[in-house]
Amino acid sequence: MQLQGKKLGFQPVFKVRMKRNVKVRMRDGVFLRVDVYYPDVEGKFPALLAVSPYCKEAQALPIPPQPSQSSLIVGSLEAGNTEYIVSKGYAHVIADIRGTGRSDGEFAGIYAAEQSRDGYDLVEWIAKQPWCDGKVGMVGISYFGVIQLMIAAEQPPHLKAIFPYDANNDRYRDGTYDGGILSSFYYEIYNRQISANKAVSESLRSIPPKKLGRLIEERANDPEIRNNPWYYRILMNPQMNPGFFDILVHPTDGPFYWERSPYRRFSKIKIPTYVGSGWYAYPFTHLPGAFRAYLGIEAPKKLLIGPPVFLERPFHQYHDVITRWYDYWLKGIDNGIMKEPPIRIFVMGANTWRNEYEWPLKRTKWTKFYLRSWERLSEEPEAFYYEPDCFVQQPPTMTKTIQSLKYETPALSEDTEITGPIALYLYASIDTEDTNWIVTLSDVDPYGSERELTRGWLKASHRAVDESKSMPWQPYHPHLKPEPVIPGKIYEYAIEIRPTSNLFREGHRIKLQIASLDLPEPFIRGPKPHHLAISKTTLHRIHRSKKYKSYLLLPVIPRN
Repeated sequence: MQLQGKKLGFQPVFKVRMKRNVKVRMRDGVFLRVDVYYPDVEGKFPALLAVSPYCKEAQALPIPPQPSQSSLIVGSLEAGNTEYIVSKGYAHVIADIRGTGRSDGEFAGIYAAEQSRDGYDLVEWIAKQPWCDGKVGMVGISYFGVIQLMIAAEQPPHLKAIFPYDANNDRYRDGTYDGGILSSFYYEIYNRQISANKAVSESLRSIPPKKLGRLIEERANDPEIRNNPWYYRILMNPQMNPGFFDILVHPTDGPFYWERSPYRRFSKIKIPTYVGSGWYAYPFTHLPGAFRAYLGIEAPKKLLIGPPVFLERPFHQYHDVITRWYDYWLKGIDNGIMKEPPIRIFVMGANTWRNEYEWPLKRTKWTKFYLRSWERLSEEPEAFYYEPDCFVQQPPTMTKTIQSLKYETPALSEDTEITGPIALYLYASIDTEDTNWIVTLSDVDPYGSERELTRGWLKASHRAVDESKSMPWQPYHPHLKPEPVIPGKIYEYAIEIRPTSNLFREGHRIKLQIASLDLPEPFIRGPKPHHLAISKTTLHRIHRSKKYKSYLLLPVIPRN
């Protein structure tokens, strides 16, 4: 689905001419290769740069867009539709990151520091070319989006605006260790998508051998890693997957992730920035980054959150919005885009678009829904003492059955909109030293059919909260020093749940599900991201008594 913008004025339509494998020298002497596509007439044009490790030639293959169920879909074809971009009077430059595709040098992992510096050099090289008018923007989603933020923080003089869609920007929290739990997302990315010709481990390159040896031994003795032969093999043989090896030996947040996280550099981004994502049920990697960037960047900015669909590949959606953004900032066309409300969201359930002015919404009625006996979810807390609810989860070495507890509201008496960030405050105890909390929020219709809206995760040993960085609807966990759980002790777990926007229709129910295990599922020619499982059979007790008021904090939007 595309967001339709009002088309103002006449824009010529150009055909494409190209230059392939152009060598561009970086400041350290390494040569990157780029493909250049530009209008087939004389003149100078603004340029849109796309940078990734995903093979530049593949980005321009002449295949029609493929939906997620297609056997030919490749998720990394995300540089944008060249024919459309050039037809609107822009040059489209697609580059291979160093150490990937046809570029020289070493690929030191996702968002390594030299990639930002190379981006600076690419922007300045483009600005000097005879087909460029000196104004450069950037285009593309996911990796192509994150690198836009990294390069913008380098402040190349000729980079005038960016449009980072689906750009995660916290390297630790966004799809690497969700709530402190190791995700398979980047295992799949490294194995299936990155076109590295010389990949190196940053850990092998920079950590003293003795210290690295201790890190490897510590991780190799972790019972959860020992229960996963795929990950254990990489620990023993880093060259199998150097990038994921780096992730395995860095299980907590810290400098390794900080230098690869754009959110640490938001203060250096001074140019207009349009961020966006979709209300994805999976993998959630990109969605929090859009809100984090919108709230953290102090520059002209806009935010777009679309429906929960996996965008077709090659990426072609929202191009009317992208070119309208750049028409304003690179061509100086007064099309009114900056006079419109800064936020545009799609409300699920109602299936409508709506403009907003702030996030979270000022009119939000923050409402506690308490966990109750008999699987109930209610605005009224438990008035009496009851035994805790329980479930026992065996590890995946013994079962493929996911055990869980559920809590549901009664059928709603009127339409109820939930839009904003969400948190679960859970009083619980376990009989082991650690577990994973995996919570899911769903919309259940009168016939019992469920539509998953969003999820949250927290590793029990990562329960520490930094109050100075937290809000009631968004607890912040530093993930710096895990604290083992004392078996049998009741703790409060503050669990961040990814934001959503959904209209629960009259007669529908709000459902919360609590589990400790997820498993691979078919998704886009590969498994859905899942998380490193607990290694021991664990009894989970959920407390929801008069003393221990476990509750779900929801952002209810008043009807009027």
